[in-house]
Amino acid sequence: MSLAAAQWDLSEMVRKYVRFVFISGLVVLLDQFSKLLVLHYMPLHHSIHVIPGFFSLTHVHNPGGAFGFMAQNSSPLRHWLFLTAAFFALAMILYFYHQTPRSRPLFGAALGLIFGGAVGNLIDRLRHGEVVDFLDLYIGYLHWPTFNIADSAVTIGVIIFIMHILFKKSPI
Repeated sequence: MSLAAAQWDLSEMVRKYVRFVFISGLVVLLDQFSKLLVLHYMPLHHSIHVIPGFFSLTHVHNPGGAFGFMAQNSSPLRHWLFLTAAFFALAMILYFYHQTPRSRPLFGAALGLIFGGAVGNLIDRLRHGEVVDFLDLYIGYLHWPTFNIADSAVTIGVIIFIMHILFKKSPI
């Protein structure tokens, strides 16, 4: 391989990782900034109706996982389990990203969204011991569990990930 080809490969690899850091970093920044606003300006359990009957901003804290999973378990067990799971998931995402060819930028973007969302919620767990949620979707009395920007990024990333696997027939 010539020096020019090696430089081109290095330059492409750098761009690949810059894209990942940009996507995941943007998710973390938006997530943490929105949570800072909620913590500063909204009392806990306060709700602001944005679209009556459909969408509110509601300040809640979730000590559990997705959909309140393990919210009732003892705090030390839950805390260490979620921290361990988060660090393991982050390592797996980095591994998958490293294995992802540059020719699959949408798959790489999905991993960046998942990574950024996981980091956003991990920061909450480390700082507050629980996750700050505030996006509340509902129709009448039927409520989806309250969530945040990090959760949204993870969900969108996982949907892209699954679509990629189903239609590209390859996890990388």
